[in-house]
Amino acid sequence: TLFVNLSLSFALHPVTGMSHLHNSKSTKEISVVLLGCGGVGQQLLSHILNTRKLHAAQGVRIAVRAVCDSKAIVIGRGVPVPELDDTTLTAIRSVKASHFPLSSLTSLDELEIRVLDGDIENCGLLSLIESFSRSTGFVVVDCTANEDVVGLLSKVADMCGCIVLANKKPLTCSMEFYDKITLRKRHLRCESTVGAGLPVITALTRFLASGDSILRIVGALSGTLGYVMSGLQEGKSLSSIVQLAKCLGYTEPDPRDDLSGMDVARKALILARCLGWRVNLNDVEVECLFPSEMGPAKMSMEQFMSEGLPALDVVMSNRVASAASNGCVLRYVAIIEEGRCHVCLQHLKIYIYVYSLTFQYDIVGLKREQTQIPPLSYFSYFICHCIILSPFDLFPCFGNVIFHNAFHQGC
Repeated sequence: TLFVNLSLSFALHPVTGMSHLHNSKSTKEISVVLLGCGGVGQQLLSHILNTRKLHAAQGVRIAVRAVCDSKAIVIGRGVPVPELDDTTLTAIRSVKASHFPLSSLTSLDELEIRVLDGDIENCGLLSLIESFSRSTGFVVVDCTANEDVVGLLSKVADMCGCIVLANKKPLTCSMEFYDKITLRKRHLRCESTVGAGLPVITALTRFLASGDSILRIVGALSGTLGYVMSGLQEGKSLSSIVQLAKCLGYTEPDPRDDLSGMDVARKALILARCLGWRVNLNDVEVECLFPSEMGPAKMSMEQFMSEGLPALDVVMSNRVASAASNGCVLRYVAIIEEGRCHVCLQHLKIYIYVYSLTFQYDIVGLKREQTQIPPLSYFSYFICHCIILSPFDLFPCFGNVIFHNAFHQGC
């Protein structure tokens, strides 16, 4: 995410873009409201702090004016609401990294901490955002993982505000809301929602704008499941791979959230909607990697890890062996073509580009009607919070190129 914060400013100047930043003699201040301060939100704050000199040289000031988690919102005291200084941002990042809520920041007298009472819209945040819209403009960055922010984002869209999404939920809810937030395309960037930070959505929309017809999209869109499939190919058991992945922090707190396939389904739905399809999440065919009797309603996460997963080892090993006997490998992929969107385990021949997916990589292939060249493919190394908020969000893609990027932890 080398340019992620600079790309935020691009939202406010969609026509002049980078030339504005280099030619302006004055500093352009961009007010940012950050929703969600988990791993992605913390990394964004770190990057803002670490690139102050870069932004100053480019005539940009990223002014974080509010930070929210699920329990509280933190803003500065004063009228108008002041920017949260770097000391405060560092404290917020440290508190959240220690798994404490924002409401524990009681020692900082210059802050106002408003406790959220179940509704993020009823804490004065909307009126705060409205005040920004009347002055410098603003960007709302959604780094949450829930649908509770949909109402707020809808009103932000009504104010012609700029929205950056790392959260997939707003793009996979009702078509009515999707149409609303995508109406002003230059005010929305969502590259981070699919492909672990690579410009898949940008390339897709540019192909369509140029008159290309996208015939087929095939993607291994879950780094977690890529890790699992790679381990199975090496002869490891499903239970041992998932246990290790959970310990390493690669999975969700409950690994069933990954194994259910719903995360991949949401990404597939976003790509299908980018193609102009009028489809909803329940239109996506999803293969779950565990039976319904092992679901959260019937089995605790602890029981699933200790009893449920081992019971699936033989079944999954047999599926890997079946694929190998046919000269194939087993991969969990999303396939979007001919009006059908489905995510499932597939036997893939060794010459198929998704076969090359190993370890924690995402890969997406786009097959176009107008060209005879092989599908354009994108690779991305995913196990790293710092790439989830994409450097291409609100930043132009530089031509039709093939990206082979491997991001490492700590980059």
